[in-house]
Amino acid sequence: MFDITKIARPNILTLEPYRCARDDFQEGVLLDANENTYGPSFNCSKDLNRYPDPHLVPLKQRLCDFRNGERATDQPLKPSNICLSVGSDGGIDMLIRCFVKPSVEKVLVCPPTYPMYDTCCSVNDVEMVEEPLDLENFQIRPKAILRRLSEDHSIKLVFITSPGNPTGTKIKEELIMEVIEGVERMSWNGLIVVDEAYIDFCPEGSSFAVFVNKHKNLVVLQTFSKSFALAGIRLGISYSADEVSNLLNIARDPYSTNRETATAAMGATSKKAIDLMKLKCRKVNEQKKIVLERLKGIKGVRNIGGMDGNFILIQILNDEGEPDGKRAYEIYWKMATERKVVVRYRGGEMGCEGCLRVTIGRSEENERLVGELKELVSGPRSQKCREGEPF
Repeated sequence: MFDITKIARPNILTLEPYRCARDDFQEGVLLDANENTYGPSFNCSKDLNRYPDPHLVPLKQRLCDFRNGERATDQPLKPSNICLSVGSDGGIDMLIRCFVKPSVEKVLVCPPTYPMYDTCCSVNDVEMVEEPLDLENFQIRPKAILRRLSEDHSIKLVFITSPGNPTGTKIKEELIMEVIEGVERMSWNGLIVVDEAYIDFCPEGSSFAVFVNKHKNLVVLQTFSKSFALAGIRLGISYSADEVSNLLNIARDPYSTNRETATAAMGATSKKAIDLMKLKCRKVNEQKKIVLERLKGIKGVRNIGGMDGNFILIQILNDEGEPDGKRAYEIYWKMATERKVVVRYRGGEMGCEGCLRVTIGRSEENERLVGELKELVSGPRSQKCREGEPF
């Protein structure tokens, strides 16, 4: 039962949007914003002394065209469905700030999952509760989620990460839809947030973004950091129904998308650039298959994650074929300090004992990874190894 007036925090509902003269007038002698009209004191873009466009409608339209073109619906995306943020982490934080009362209401996550949810909850003094994935296949368990929501109406946001991080597994569409449609039939009033940071490494048309106008309790997060290869510009995207997106845009910091970021994003969303992005995603997926095939030949290493991100989740095993957390941490540490190949240790997370998350790089980087990993796994084990500590 979706009711924005009962989901959003009262102070957000009454918040007046920040407005300035530049919203209405962009040309002429601009003396309204106390900018330094003499410009910066070094050689750079001549416009950096001016505040950036706070609305970026042309960029939002390109994003809508991109997602609408992948999957047609009877209620296509429009620019008013989009709120931009400083990375998708900024989108996570904004959702919590707008829709979850500190010390009163809660956020639900499905571990193993992205640790930034926990960080944002802690910063905002919000309790985070868990409904774990099915650890056999890293899929959500809709019935368990719906039961939890029916029992605890203080939960206001549910984060579903698809593809998962660190799992690399795309959540099946029918399972996500079971949750979305299930809460629409319940008295629970909140938002289902699907975090799609890695969605472009999945088959085209996999994104849930195009459904936000049909399902007003749905929010979809995306980013320019992964498939667009623009982690350095820190730009995230939130897709949601107009009433949700309007509140997010009111609450966001004015001018939080700087001019250089906006310029890069416009370049990345041209048709030519998107076609090239998709080609590069296919190359990543091809390299992923090659790496996994090579890893099959290394005793003591197995892949337990999915094939839907730009990374893999591998497990380090002992001589009995069981997950070995201490050995995994030792290999992680030696890879970084001795071999200068940096991967991510994720062995402390639910269902990920003895696991390393490995980003898929270029062919030569992947060859180096496999070679160094093979040497370390087959080599002698340090007696000083302590899981979670340097040695």
